[in-house]
Amino acid sequence: MTTALRVAFATSDLKHVDQHFGAAQSFAIYAVDQEKVCFVEANEFGQLAMDGNEDKLAVKIAALDGCIAVYSQAVGASAIQQLKAQGIQPVKVSPGSEIQGLLENLQEELRQGPSSWLAKAIASTMPADPSRFDQMENEGWEE
Repeated sequence: MTTALRVAFATSDLKHVDQHFGAAQSFAIYAVDQEKVCFVEANEFGQLAMDGNEDKLAVKIAALDGCIAVYSQAVGASAIQQLKAQGIQPVKVSPGSEIQGLLENLQEELRQGPSSWLAKAIASTMPADPSRFDQMENEGWEE
């Protein structure tokens, strides 16, 4: 599963998305491609209040290293900014959404053609093509 995308889910039971990003007790992280889903790890944080303490966000965002998205039932504006700065797309879902169903939906989206955020995330995981500027030069430039 070398081209798999890593996604995280804010969860208390590793089965449902039932946590606010900032107060999440744990993240379940999966690697997903068109054909397979593989559980990677669970990162646990314990009980945290939604008190505006920005320090807790840094620890959580660091735990998402390598992930393209994090699914949660809610996420604050500051967290959204910090996640996006790290290339992680926050995805808000209905409380209690089943992780398995969300993974299946993501796989189907990968098979059918990704949405704009997912296409951008996939592109960010690919190495830059060194010939991309050659192609632009061959097209020419007119003013």
